[in-house]
Amino acid sequence: MPPAGDAAHAPPPPHRRLVFAFYLTGHGFGHATRAIEVVRHLIAAGHEVHVATAVPEFVFTAELPRSPSSQGLLHIRRAILDCGAVQTDALTVDPLASLLKYHETAVVPRESILRTEAEWLTSINADLVISDVVPVACRVAADVGIPSVCIGNFSWDYIYAEYIVASGDHHRSIVWQIAEDYSHCDILLRLPGYCPMPAFRDVTDVPLVVRGLRKSRSEVRKELGIAENAKVVVFNFGGQVCGASDSQEVPPNFIKLAKDAYTPDAMAASDCMLGKIGYGTASEALAYKLPFIFVRRDYFNEEPFLRNLLEGSIEMTRRDFLHGHWKPYLLRALTLQPCYDGPTNGGEVAARILEDTAVGKKCISDKFNGARRLQDAIVLGYQLQRAPGRDIAIPDWYSLSETEVGACPISENIKTKESTESCFEDFEILHGELQGLPDTMSFLKSLSELNQSELKSNGKQPQERIAASVLFDWEEEMYIARAPGRLDVMGGIGDYSGSLVLQLPLREACHVAVQRNHPSNQKLWENTQARRLENGGMEPVVSFGSELSNRSPTFDMKLSDLMDVDKPISYEKAREFFCRNPSQKWAAYVAGTILVLMTELDVKFTDSMSILVSSDVPEGKGISSSASVEVATMAAIAAAYGLNIAPRDLALLCQKVENHVVGAPCGVMDQMTSACGEANKLLAMVCQPAEVKELVAIPNHMRFWGLDSGIRHSVGGGDYGSVRVGTYMGRKMIKCAASDLASESSVSDAPVQSNDYKQNAIELLKSEASLEYLCNIPPHRYEAIYSKDIPEVITGDAFLKKYGDHDDTVTAIDPKRSYNVKAPTRHPIYENFRVETFKALLEAANTDEQLSALGELMYQCHYSYNACGLGSDGTDLLVNLVQEMQHRNMSKGESPSLFGAKITGGGSGGSVCVMGKNCLKSSEEIIEIQQRYKAATGYLPILFDGSSPGAAKFGYLKIRRRPSSPIAAK
Repeated sequence: MPPAGDAAHAPPPPHRRLVFAFYLTGHGFGHATRAIEVVRHLIAAGHEVHVATAVPEFVFTAELPRSPSSQGLLHIRRAILDCGAVQTDALTVDPLASLLKYHETAVVPRESILRTEAEWLTSINADLVISDVVPVACRVAADVGIPSVCIGNFSWDYIYAEYIVASGDHHRSIVWQIAEDYSHCDILLRLPGYCPMPAFRDVTDVPLVVRGLRKSRSEVRKELGIAENAKVVVFNFGGQVCGASDSQEVPPNFIKLAKDAYTPDAMAASDCMLGKIGYGTASEALAYKLPFIFVRRDYFNEEPFLRNLLEGSIEMTRRDFLHGHWKPYLLRALTLQPCYDGPTNGGEVAARILEDTAVGKKCISDKFNGARRLQDAIVLGYQLQRAPGRDIAIPDWYSLSETEVGACPISENIKTKESTESCFEDFEILHGELQGLPDTMSFLKSLSELNQSELKSNGKQPQERIAASVLFDWEEEMYIARAPGRLDVMGGIGDYSGSLVLQLPLREACHVAVQRNHPSNQKLWENTQARRLENGGMEPVVSFGSELSNRSPTFDMKLSDLMDVDKPISYEKAREFFCRNPSQKWAAYVAGTILVLMTELDVKFTDSMSILVSSDVPEGKGISSSASVEVATMAAIAAAYGLNIAPRDLALLCQKVENHVVGAPCGVMDQMTSACGEANKLLAMVCQPAEVKELVAIPNHMRFWGLDSGIRHSVGGGDYGSVRVGTYMGRKMIKCAASDLASESSVSDAPVQSNDYKQNAIELLKSEASLEYLCNIPPHRYEAIYSKDIPEVITGDAFLKKYGDHDDTVTAIDPKRSYNVKAPTRHPIYENFRVETFKALLEAANTDEQLSALGELMYQCHYSYNACGLGSDGTDLLVNLVQEMQHRNMSKGESPSLFGAKITGGGSGGSVCVMGKNCLKSSEEIIEIQQRYKAATGYLPILFDGSSPGAAKFGYLKIRRRPSSPIAAK
């Protein structure tokens, strides 16, 4: 049992009373509770502690001893020096709001903070600054000449780095400043469950900091009137033990605890805990061997590391939590027997180190700090930039390598080759071929490693792998489909206006495995076991890569959730259903395919299915991550249920998933490329609605790359939708103008060259009056007849009054909003001409003039996007860097290697497509652009290089585990 913190356990006092200045973040009570334990030992040793924090004072005064000897040793000063994370609710962090709040709290008043805190430290004659983990405190200490020590399991530079990935890099200077502040710290006392923290120069690990017990289990239960044999769950969702308000009534079996109830006592008197993971709850659950049922939080980036530390934990899906489906989790928790046996005297150990540091004794770190900082930096980059779906577990070497410095590990290439080859011995491939695709081999390898017993014994395995290990019945057949992302070479947002587009399927792809579950022979995973037994027909879905995007890794639903009596629910109801839980909104891309098949093809699903999604296509990069998931899912379901769906039809059905179930107003080119594309060929398609003209081989002398700007792209974003509305407004204006002109021409007495000419002109106007696709108007016709009458901007209200609806089924006009019209109308008309010209030029002779002309068309497309309002600083910078490379070579009289670049897809961030010669110099210049972009922005662009077949060309795999394999035998 952890020590109660009395003086008998305190370190012996040094020769004089020391003064400690303890800066404590105001984010969450977990920091305060562990700080209290450290402060307790310092005060017991006779030292003076000044705490600067935004945490309410009662948190300290209620828990620290009030003996005569400790009078005057604790001082609480209210100070707001950071803001932590801004939460929209108990389970959701708002990344952008957090960054804005930190800027307001710590960046704008920085000079005043530095001056005020320096004066305060001098006034109290502080011997040592302690920080948990307020960044600026380390800088102030260095300015005053006082040593500083940080205590924590994470640092804010790591947390905010993930927020910048999610929200855009315009706040990146915050992370650099925080890391620079931390670099002034003399030593970090690192707690278990730690995240990467490369900014700190020196690290010493300390045990769990845990508050001690004040009362026994029997005493607490007696006070609360709870029988010894009663089963008790403590409900803990922030602050102290979470309780209802005084005026709120609770069910008879609920007990409201006082605001100042001592959490450790309540936990030790309980049989399990239901809550969210934080350091305080995790450490005390470990110390008191309490089974922990947790609900995952969005953008709570320390959670994976704490979860790896926890023993005896079970994840409850947010949907089950909010709907009150707790019983199966509670019953499962009662069967667990956590057995953490690590030390829990971190408060005492930390206090001793703080004393030694304050009097000038050097704390000798037990870490190889150069190797440790390199490990932290690599893992931080690994967490932020690797593509979803590629083994999302924290690398084993991160925790093991510190004991292996100087060792000579086995070659990773040798190990990978051996393990990849062995995975094929585990499966019988009953249909289809691997086609030599490395990612497909890796996916099969990941399936072969889903050994339930081994996963459970390894605490470092993420929840989705544990869920996936019991997702399938390995004795039955499963079906695997694969669909790639795409690089938009030309066409982009012209797709919904009927443009010709040229699209390249990428090497990065999504794999989906589907297995039909016959009710008499189902394998169940822990999260949904009881519900499937009670309700039947559950559709379990597991998604690898959830930790990269802070979403729930599992989703389950009943087929009846998609039914309204005897028919499928409407798309609108489905969209509302999936939007209820932000962390599971991703499931709309998967489960939405089931609803579309039911609605459009009248497919009857008589049994349930299990679905595993593993995608290497990173989200928010503008390369169609959503389309690859939709296409791979529908293709796998079609294979499993024997549905014969043509590739074009499958793409159109998947577009319905995106438009109507997800609610993103995209065109169809993404789904068509993912379904119908072929490796190293451009899919030339006229989007009216989806007619493949041909597959254009890329000439051997040229090459295309994708470079990610680091600015998150979303088709569902407001800019994309408003531009689409403006485009459809322009089409409606042209149709109305054409109708008016046709009517005027038919009654006009003006002389004309001939009756035939007049009749042809009227027929042309009539065809334009019934225009379906804006791209069918040639640029000269637009300029001659319609351009002058298209306004730059119009309000929604003015448009609706004059023209009625804009005739787009997937967007709506906001009467109070102003819409750009001229640029969005002009763009697809000219883009269609540019794409047709680009395609024709691909067949021209191999000359620099050919490449320059192609590049010019790409540049024109890029700036037309900007005119529509779909540009971004990051994509502009990448395009400018390509132009600089091109002009630099030309100024030297040399032939350029790179010739063109443009923003891709829906714009507003995402990636750019770069075109150049297929030569070594081009690759070197691409690398130089990456480095220059990083120097300017702090973000190293992800490079997309390579192509692979679409879903139709891949077909599907039908596999079954061999009877002698480990999983089949379990």
